[in-house]
Amino acid sequence: MNLTSIPALQDNYIWTLNDDEGKCLIVDPGEAQPVLEKMASNGWQPVAILLTHHHNDHTGGVKTLCEHFPDLEVYGPRETEAKGARTIVSEGDKVTVLGLTFRVIHTPGHTLGHISYYSSPYLFCGDTLFSGGCGRLFEGTPEQMYDSFQKLNQLPGETLVCCAHEYTLSNLKFAAAILPHDPQITAEYQKIKDLRAENGITLPTKLAHERSINLFLRTQDIDLKRALNVNITDEPVWRTFAVLREKKDAF
Repeated sequence: MNLTSIPALQDNYIWTLNDDEGKCLIVDPGEAQPVLEKMASNGWQPVAILLTHHHNDHTGGVKTLCEHFPDLEVYGPRETEAKGARTIVSEGDKVTVLGLTFRVIHTPGHTLGHISYYSSPYLFCGDTLFSGGCGRLFEGTPEQMYDSFQKLNQLPGETLVCCAHEYTLSNLKFAAAILPHDPQITAEYQKIKDLRAENGITLPTKLAHERSINLFLRTQDIDLKRALNVNITDEPVWRTFAVLREKKDAF
């Protein structure tokens, strides 16, 4: 399979997977035009769309794409039904496309119905897990997002995290401000600064790598708890995550 990211809107990525015959899967098409251009230039034939949640920057292109390709299967959580999802899926369901079977994982937090799709090594996680960060809590609670992170963190380290926004630089800037003496974060921040200065793409990233540089996956870290002034022993397990998200919101 060939994995491609299509830049869209301000900082979105629309992900595609295609086989050697040119059949193609599309993930979270926030707009149609760049997808149509990519299909035409490569001679690809889309067969399905996977939607992670209902926000328009992930669903805005569905209607037009379905007009161009009427036989498209469109999978998504219940909250995307009004945005064009034709087959509603939820936790534990399986979606088979292009010979790949994706497991549907309910990952609420950013929205209440948000889902992710996993078929080794690909993880399409929308606005849940970002490189170096996590999605904003528009509808869910910190505890829900923490639980969603724990689900995703159970996947193999070689998992390719295909998230939907180019937020890595801002996330690493925040992480470096919280733990300025952490050598892994410091080195990664400099690497990402150099890459983005040349307009390079920072995604996909591997889950094993995220475990070292993403503070939202390091909430048991004693140094992080101290930096956030979180009680090391008495707080609920998701409290550090909540404080970290509050600080990122205000950063």
